[in-house]
Amino acid sequence: SRLIRTLPALLDEFVPILKGSETNDDPFAPISRFGRDLVAEAGDEAPIAWMHRTERYAEKLATPDTTMADLIGDIDPIKAATSRLSYADERVIHFGIIPRSNRGIFAINELPDLQPRIQVGLLNVMEEQDVQIRGFNIRFPLDVMLIFSANPEDYTNRGSIITPLKDRIDSQIITHYPRTMETGITITRQEAWEQRGPGAPEVRIPFFFREIVEQIAREARNSEYVDQRSGVSVRVTRAAMEDLVSSAERRALINGEDSTTSRVIDLADVEPAITGKVELVYEGEQEGAQNVARLLTGRAINAIFSEYFPDPTDKKTGRATYQAVLDWFAAGNTLAIQREWSFSQYAAALDSVPGLGSIVNEHSKPSDPSEKASMMEFVLEALHGHSLIGKDIAESSSTYSDMVGSMLSSFDVDDDDFESDDFAGLSGL
Repeated sequence: SRLIRTLPALLDEFVPILKGSETNDDPFAPISRFGRDLVAEAGDEAPIAWMHRTERYAEKLATPDTTMADLIGDIDPIKAATSRLSYADERVIHFGIIPRSNRGIFAINELPDLQPRIQVGLLNVMEEQDVQIRGFNIRFPLDVMLIFSANPEDYTNRGSIITPLKDRIDSQIITHYPRTMETGITITRQEAWEQRGPGAPEVRIPFFFREIVEQIAREARNSEYVDQRSGVSVRVTRAAMEDLVSSAERRALINGEDSTTSRVIDLADVEPAITGKVELVYEGEQEGAQNVARLLTGRAINAIFSEYFPDPTDKKTGRATYQAVLDWFAAGNTLAIQREWSFSQYAAALDSVPGLGSIVNEHSKPSDPSEKASMMEFVLEALHGHSLIGKDIAESSSTYSDMVGSMLSSFDVDDDDFESDDFAGLSGL
């Protein structure tokens, strides 16, 4: 639809039409009864108006209740009565949107939703470039470009395009996903509502967050849990970015801050953008939409992390970089991060982990302390993603801990399968 709406820019800026014509009659070749009568009566003195190219574009969303009268036209009994005209008079015709788009561009969105019998009514327009109004043995030769848009039919499952109409469409253009990360980020930045206007807190988005959001969509397009026939459109990244900004904006408003920076914990609020726009296959439904969203987010974080920091799973070279952090958690320490913390609370908590800040300083160049803090949390999240530290997720917080301790904490201490005397006598073995 966005591409279609740019087509009027290719038209002449202004064209002359007969003033008062419903069908935008060319002064030199009028097609309507009104236009022909006006030229016959006034000749070269016929009044004209100038039509801007933006007025020469019209579109209609195809819905099941769309009728031939909407598109082509019909007899108007009210006009016949008020003008005291016979139904046999051409002037009682009420033109539909296609004749009213004469000498312009007319677009129909979601073409498969149009009933087959209505699609049949478009055949003559496509082949003969004219229309016939019910009850009149006359034709209106039209100069109109018809454009259609449609999602893949196997995705909508609501209808189809009849074969004769497909045959009359000159070109079928199949769009594609952004081929590069940079293109996807540019589109998301262009489409997402990031600047919230005067009075709203400023939300700074480190570039690696833009990469993560784009990578989420790329992971979904290759996921075994996602129905690839339905696709994963850029609406996912747009909505995800808006949710990310909104989460940070909410935190700034709660803390009375004029500005804030996106944090990794904010990515939890991106999940609704994924679950609401991704169609799952049977295996994905079994996993659950939220779990699939978290899985895709985790994969995206790991993928982007590898572009900034050493691979923590590489025991020869990468593991040493994070050893101080891993040892701190192995000693029984935990780090809880609240979603609504102010920057000072957030930074103080992250600084309590020895060696975490130096990892960020050594392998990246944060632009300010808030971005550095976000990257420190980024490191912790990636270590969790590589199963080196554990993580417990609550409604508004995340707690990082030693991997073994996190696994043990998942067992219910009140589980009846284990009793206090279950291990009695083990010392004598």
